Amino acid sequence: MRGATKVRWAACAVAVALAATACGGGDGDGGGSGGGADGIVSSSWGDPQNPLEPANTNEVQGGKVLDMVFRGLIRYDPKTGEAKNMIAESIDSTDSQNFTIKLKDGWTFSNGEKVTANSFVDAWNYGAALKNNQKNAYFFQYIEGYDEVHPESGSASAETLSGLKVVDDLTFTAKLTQKFSLWPDTLGYSAFVPLPKAFYDDHDAWLSKPIGNGPYTIESYAKGSSMNLRRWDDYPGDDKAKNGGVDLKVFTDNNTAYTDLTAGNLDLVDDVPASQLRNVEADLGDRYINTPAGIIQTLAFPFYEEEWDTDDARKVRQGLSMAINRPQITDQIFQKTRTPASDWTSPVLGEEGGFKEGLCGKECTYNKAEAKKLIDEGGGIPGGQLKISYNADTGSHKEWVDAVCNSINNVMGNNKACVGGPVGTFADFRAQVSTQKLTSAWRAGWQMDYPLIQNFLQPLYYTNAPSNDGKWSNQQFDDLVDKANAESDKAKAITTFQDAEKILVTEMPVIPLWYQNGSAGYSDRVDNVALNPFSVPVYEEITVK
Repeated sequence: MRGATKVRWAACAVAVALAATACGGGDGDGGGSGGGADGIVSSSWGDPQNPLEPANTNEVQGGKVLDMVFRGLIRYDPKTGEAKNMIAESIDSTDSQNFTIKLKDGWTFSNGEKVTANSFVDAWNYGAALKNNQKNAYFFQYIEGYDEVHPESGSASAETLSGLKVVDDLTFTAKLTQKFSLWPDTLGYSAFVPLPKAFYDDHDAWLSKPIGNGPYTIESYAKGSSMNLRRWDDYPGDDKAKNGGVDLKVFTDNNTAYTDLTAGNLDLVDDVPASQLRNVEADLGDRYINTPAGIIQTLAFPFYEEEWDTDDARKVRQGLSMAINRPQITDQIFQKTRTPASDWTSPVLGEEGGFKEGLCGKECTYNKAEAKKLIDEGGGIPGGQLKISYNADTGSHKEWVDAVCNSINNVMGNNKACVGGPVGTFADFRAQVSTQKLTSAWRAGWQMDYPLIQNFLQPLYYTNAPSNDGKWSNQQFDDLVDKANAESDKAKAITTFQDAEKILVTEMPVIPLWYQNGSAGYSDRVDNVALNPFSVPVYEEITVK
């Protein structure tokens, strides 16, 4: 989910790789069962990495469930990605630092407990606390008191965030450590959802069968096999489920899931395997979905290695970027499910969200002569060879890594200038990346946590940011990000973030490769199937024929 060590701001880098996971097969009883509003949808899935605590889930598979079981202050429009009030009646501020949040009345959890200001404040305090070891704790870092409840080292000196205050049942306030005009738009991320008292009263019981306030409830979960969700008929929101429920079935190979779909044993596959892209339109016709998503793929570099952190190496990185024939690779390998990247964000943001097509300019445009000139001027590739590391277990990465290397080798006139460096498993690969063990380039990616330019820049490139695995640091970039966060006018904030992004053009800390589409296929027993801008199915809208 959001963020692929989800991208940790890294929650996202992991999510991209995990999206393709999931073990075998449907039992054939899902799709059309019951028919109409009571029919059950069967869908491919992968076991979540962690128990489904909202502040501890930072990958796609767990995020899918949280999105069905919970609703928060804000919800991102499933079509446009726009941040819209959900449980929030209003989120107001006069200074972009002190916020007053008022809740709509009438919201409850599925166990009947009322959703109140305490439901949010207690959940945020739990998520931020060092002792609870929640992977998404950093999302609360802007709230005053975070450094006391979650210090970088040593023990916590406080149990709750001093910046959160409950005013009454339906009102609470939040004080941030700095001005952050776009902060309300981040609150649709799952780490910010409310939690019922049952979460704290019997934590183990809650983890075995989470209780939320969304359109679905969890009926059963068999780890490694399936999770069955059912429509909550008393759900108070206006986005009620249009089906009777969703059976999520675990697959460890998305090719098996695709086979089950085409055999009529599964209703929905939300990650069409690369090996099937050449056949999918013939197999599914208009039941194949290929739509832009908030995901970008990149090549990252180790700035903790001195030879990569020089002015000469900067020229080499720019040259390498210009040596990659993005249009050819996306056309031949990805069958129109990728688009060459021309900035470091995603087109799904739109201009208002900060996407600016072509911002990278010539540095992201294939130019064989200029690419070799820059690489040669920079003294050649550090170490004499670019080794692109990638996980070999999922995602069909070998094919595109080989293609990137072929493009670079063609430019350099040397078939050993670039080689692939497969790492056996995703876990081993991420362990090497996150502990700075790699000495050359590696495949990276980001799936947005929320649709703002800030989420594509600060978590990845700000000095010592949690997902800045390459340890790049630039004071001018940091200062512009700080300035953008403090800007009270959203349009000015976006422009300032883009000024920070322009520094990435000259420094090239990572090379943008392509924007990734969401791809899905569905059976003829269901209708109204769509992916949201995070490439996750909008399950509650699916109807069963």
